[in-house]
Amino acid sequence: MKERVEGLVAQFPDRELDGVLISAPENRRYLSGFSGSAGYLFITKANAILVTDSRYTEQATNQSPDFDVRQVRGGWDWLIEEMKSSGVKKVGFESQDMSVSLYNSLIDAIKGDSSLGDVSLIPAPGLSENQRIIKDAEELALLQLAIDAADTAMDQVCPAITPGMTEREVAWKMEMAMRGAGADMISFDTIVAAGPNGAMAHHQPSDYVIKHGDPIVIDMGAKVGGYCSDLSRSIAVGEADETFKKIYDIVLGAQLTAINTVKVGMTGEEADSLSRNVIAEAGYGDNFGHSLGHGVGLEIHENPRVSPRSPDVLGLNTVFTVEPGIYLSGWGGIRIEDIVILREDGAVQLSKARK
Repeated sequence: MKERVEGLVAQFPDRELDGVLISAPENRRYLSGFSGSAGYLFITKANAILVTDSRYTEQATNQSPDFDVRQVRGGWDWLIEEMKSSGVKKVGFESQDMSVSLYNSLIDAIKGDSSLGDVSLIPAPGLSENQRIIKDAEELALLQLAIDAADTAMDQVCPAITPGMTEREVAWKMEMAMRGAGADMISFDTIVAAGPNGAMAHHQPSDYVIKHGDPIVIDMGAKVGGYCSDLSRSIAVGEADETFKKIYDIVLGAQLTAINTVKVGMTGEEADSLSRNVIAEAGYGDNFGHSLGHGVGLEIHENPRVSPRSPDVLGLNTVFTVEPGIYLSGWGGIRIEDIVILREDGAVQLSKARK
């Protein structure tokens, strides 16, 4: 964790910061190792402080040996005192996370101490998020465990899906199978969209009864050690109809084209176009409405964004999803999604579930 904090502090000069208040749970965990649900980090060039309440003090001490762990009861007194003792003037805060009311309470606390009249709060979004794009060896190991758990569950449950089951039943079987394969929890609510429900990319499982021949889109993920996986497969129950075969081949071709041709240095927009062009040339461009992919790690959706307007540059060892889809109202949909890591000679697929 020490190296991660050093990487954060190394960004201070470019942002003209003396310190930063970390409030986002995922960034708090990334920088300190603390997985509790309450607390802040205050990091300056000289100190790294973690504050939390009495429920988590012992846990924080065990998980964050590189931090000065302090127990507080709420409020900003601890931060005001630290600002005064450290002499910081320009303090960054995570504007992408902090609520307006919390921000206002912090401003009031600073204004309430006349000795802090020259202290300014500076929005500093993206400091940790940008660091998190490139996973270290420990992160990749946890991510792979999450991927493996989802892969195992998908391969176990899909062959057992039969007419008469409901979407809810399938979703529950997937969750149980992921936990049985080592997941701590699911990384997001499992999507099971059968028949015409598959035309809705983020359909919530219902009591819809699966019928013979129905196409089914399944989108799910496991979480291990805080790291998320994301996996989509599309199957047919019984005999697939001609529409399924046609659309599946187009989507699979679009996905494999992107995986096989994406390169280091491409922008998210350029990578997105690799699949989007295949689908558009097949005549279904209007039926692919979402982005090709996104980064994944401590959050299920994180940087980089792989979308039609994304300027994010895909660097060496970037981890992201590749998930093209086609959705036809009244019939259903097809989406195929895998997690890849970008190496010098191209993308390497980390997901292994059968397609």
